[in-house]
Amino acid sequence: MNSEPWVTAEDVAQHLGVAKDTVYRWRERKALPAHRVGRLWKFQLSEVDDWVRSGGADEESTGPDKKEFSRR
Repeated sequence: MNSEPWVTAEDVAQHLGVAKDTVYRWRERKALPAHRVGRLWKFQLSEVDDWVRSGGADEESTGPDKKEFSRR
């Protein structure tokens, strides 16, 4: 049985040194592992760490909403 605590987006943001909005954006656009508990999103830091190590937070691994800009 896994006894790892569930943490909030704010906890994940502090753990990774990013803004809380970034955590939610990564959840929506880059499949950051999260679990919905009622109306709240909860995370396990071990899953988040595995996701980061596998390249999930890399800038190149964006979803279809990434826009490329050309120089004129």
